[in-house]
Amino acid sequence: MIGAGGTGGHIYPGLALADALRRAVPGAVISFVGTERGLETRLIPEAGYQLHTVDMIPFDPALGARRYLLPAALLKSGAQCRTILREQGAHVAVGMGGYPSAPVIVGARMAGLPSLIHESNAVPGRANRFAARLTPHIAVAFDRSRAHLPGGDRAVTTGMPIAATLAGLDRAALRTEARRALGVPDGARLLLFNGGSLGAARLTEAALGLAARWRWRGDVSLLIKTGPAALDETRRRLAYEGGDAVARAVPYLDRMDLAYAAADLVVCRAGSATVAELAATGVPAVLVPYPHAPGDHQTHNARVLSDAGAGLLLPDAETTAERLAALVAPLLDDPARLAAMSGAAEPGPHSRAAELLAGRVLRLASPSGPSDPSDPSDLSDAGRAGRAGRAGPNDTVEYAA
Repeated sequence: MIGAGGTGGHIYPGLALADALRRAVPGAVISFVGTERGLETRLIPEAGYQLHTVDMIPFDPALGARRYLLPAALLKSGAQCRTILREQGAHVAVGMGGYPSAPVIVGARMAGLPSLIHESNAVPGRANRFAARLTPHIAVAFDRSRAHLPGGDRAVTTGMPIAATLAGLDRAALRTEARRALGVPDGARLLLFNGGSLGAARLTEAALGLAARWRWRGDVSLLIKTGPAALDETRRRLAYEGGDAVARAVPYLDRMDLAYAAADLVVCRAGSATVAELAATGVPAVLVPYPHAPGDHQTHNARVLSDAGAGLLLPDAETTAERLAALVAPLLDDPARLAAMSGAAEPGPHSRAAELLAGRVLRLASPSGPSDPSDPSDLSDAGRAGRAGRAGPNDTVEYAA
């Protein structure tokens, strides 16, 4: 049972983990827990997994007086998860961060089941800082998050689980097909704007201004992912301001492998999943951290790439069409610098993180469990078992053992 919801930054890594578990144990029964208000209601069923929903509210001080309802909501949703875990016959529970995942860890504690949390951000969120107190098994995407988690000294760095299509992406080999699929004109440099799963108003506004400014250029092309809410208005303004001569707006990008293969440069938020994908695929980026992220974690995420020379960090308040034009134009005109930024990207463990985390989960599901919560050998041992073993339709526990 995997707890993941709210935004794509928690859901997509959870789906990558589920897919890795299914590859290792084809007959494994995997389902998710979330709420009725997040993207999980669409993304998880579309990926072919069952979603159970519980009554949980965000760990958010902005709730005002409603935040005092959090303990009762957590207790209620934790009990709901305990019931779901028992009904599903679950062997292990995993929390991927975000408020919908905390009840899964609470429910596992109530049911006496092993559990594990994965922290995806360089600075952990409130839900995982709480959940880390309920399980000895912690995995992190970035080493620097250990210092911010209770029990972080025993955490295992697995990296961020990303989709298999991105983990093994050969940008050069896919580039021609990708540019054709996305309608990029021959000879044009593609600038991709990616505001995350819901889009980002700041990035969309800057992209609109840049498209209008560059509408006469035949050597650039802009692809703007707006999210569904802003799509119609973005397309209206592109047409009205003439930006549609060089730019196209889409609500989603279902094939991120094509988008990354076609792009010469990405302007994006700095969610942990995006940063891991950029590190693994080597796409140069201008990173615009969301300024209201808890603990300013997106700025810390962005520094993983900017400190390595693989990306540039641009504050949200400075992200205007004028500032972007001054920053981006020299990059698009300098293929050697873009290549150097791409080469500076450090994939780290991200390209194999889904398998590493799946190995850990399978070991926890075995009757014996891991001997040491922080022993990295548990990962490799379970991974070898996953590649070499044989299982029947429901042999998850025996297979992992």
